[in-house]
Amino acid sequence: MSLQSDIEGLWQRYDDGLTAAEADSDALATLERFLAALEAGEVRAAEPAGDDWTVNEWVKRGILLNFGLRETKPREHGGVTYHDVLPLRETEDLGERGTRNTPTGTVIRRGAYVGSDAIMMSPSFVNVGAHVGDGTLVDSSDTVGSCAQIGDNVKLGANTLIGGVLEPVEDSPVIVEDGVSLGAGCRVTSGFKVGENSIVGENTLLTPRIPVYDLVEEEVIYGELPPERRAFTRFVESSVSEHDLFDGGAYKPAVVATHVEEETLEAAEKEDILRDN
Repeated sequence: MSLQSDIEGLWQRYDDGLTAAEADSDALATLERFLAALEAGEVRAAEPAGDDWTVNEWVKRGILLNFGLRETKPREHGGVTYHDVLPLRETEDLGERGTRNTPTGTVIRRGAYVGSDAIMMSPSFVNVGAHVGDGTLVDSSDTVGSCAQIGDNVKLGANTLIGGVLEPVEDSPVIVEDGVSLGAGCRVTSGFKVGENSIVGENTLLTPRIPVYDLVEEEVIYGELPPERRAFTRFVESSVSEHDLFDGGAYKPAVVATHVEEETLEAAEKEDILRDN
């Protein structure tokens, strides 16, 4: 039987009432194989499908099973006792693949994939089910949430939050495609997709609730930033602007997207050279 069929069968048992106390050695072995496959990049919560992405619901169910069929217990790491259902990920393979993670605070949970030649600066956190691509920088104070899909050669600026989307299982996780640069303090949440080779200014909030004014195609879109855009936050007049409570009007955040300028690309390339050296 395949790993997918094993997880789907175990999910059915869990849905029928199987508890952590009742989970047998075969069930736990299936969960271990599943986590190992996530960490090896063999399975993903979502994956590219042409110009779009496909959500693998069975993978998200497998992650949920690791919470539902395991007991919380004390664990040790670096002389500190903590309590969780999952231990932290072993990281010996990262160095073998050219990936760097600085000490004192780079935390990778079990079931997370980190690619080759990546950099993780402390403190930073990568949650279960997340997929961080080759050559990607996870900078200080960054969080990569559960099931988030981060492409190759992505730059996550310091203090960036990539939100997690584990439930509902059919919902898309946050997706940051290849070659994207997110400035310091960005927030990407609720299944938003950032198109490849886009550059996003500092402190920009990307979420499906905030409109993206795409000046390239001259349209307003929600839930995604098209590829090869330069994006930044601006404020537009709110529908409640004329209410008596708002002296001088009310404004709401919006994202403005233009085409990536050559000068911006050159600056990003210079940053690549500095980082590689």
